[in-house]
Amino acid sequence: MTGNEAALPSGQLPVTSWRPERTTVAVTVRLLGAALVILLVMVGIGQLLTHAWQHSGLVDWDDSVERWFVRHRTAGWNSTTKVVTFGAETETVIAIGLIFFIALRMRLGRWLESMFLAVSLIGEVSIFVSTTLLVERHRPAVPRLDGAPPTSSFPSGHTAASVALYGGLALIAWHAARSAWLRLAATALAVGMPIGVALARLYRGMHNPTDVLAGALLACCWLAVASTLVLRADRRAAR
Repeated sequence: MTGNEAALPSGQLPVTSWRPERTTVAVTVRLLGAALVILLVMVGIGQLLTHAWQHSGLVDWDDSVERWFVRHRTAGWNSTTKVVTFGAETETVIAIGLIFFIALRMRLGRWLESMFLAVSLIGEVSIFVSTTLLVERHRPAVPRLDGAPPTSSFPSGHTAASVALYGGLALIAWHAARSAWLRLAATALAVGMPIGVALARLYRGMHNPTDVLAGALLACCWLAVASTLVLRADRRAAR
């Protein structure tokens, strides 16, 4: 047992520390390769939605959902969805990510979980921005409650960021904590926040349903990659 493992709090699993020598070129290449594959899939879906499927029933469904939300807007829901959206704003994600990056390192005495969180967030935003540069999809043709950023409507960056952040924290909880209540609380947040953010973006007229679904798909795929190549790989190396 290493010194770090011996000093772990009683509620933590004995996982090895992140060591620079384990961050090999092979792992980096695999992460980049997986990111490229996800990017290509996202761009492919986006091109279908904006070209081959532009007049399809799927796009018509997008429009009908947006019009439904507009018809059911109220002052109360306008305020609520604004608050929920704030939980996935760029500034919020960066702030929460930095806090947990530092807190995890100090609490656990190792870099593994902090590095996983960094990889999750940086990878997600890189794939998202690259996709928006390659896919030009207009935002829904309904009155919008927020100012439109210069990025494409496809995919939803807020949805992707919420999955990457809160989903990443949930994976860390399942990886490093024995506490059942902590795992359940993290899981509830990882499920509830992205759903709330996705619905808020639809309600506020900022994205189509296929945009938020694509954002969730992007982040889920990237979390699966990061978890496999960082968290699980490190645990297997410790055996």
